[in-house]
Amino acid sequence: MKNKEIKKMSIDEIKNKIQLLKKDLFNMRFKKINGQLQNMAEFTKIKKNIARLYSNIGSKKWPREFYKVM
Repeated sequence: MKNKEIKKMSIDEIKNKIQLLKKDLFNMRFKKINGQLQNMAEFTKIKKNIARLYSNIGSKKWPREFYKVM
């Protein structure tokens, strides 16, 4: 997921995407334990996407104009 795609999303869409990614991560943990997980790199990609989404929510809640005033 790219930052350009994330910036176009609303806060509600971002929260829904985070929930979906967390469910995927949860399911991947079980697959890892059972030895069914094929691609371990996908694990880190999902974690990074979740972090990107969280950081983008922060920037949307506090727009840049707020920081210019202070």
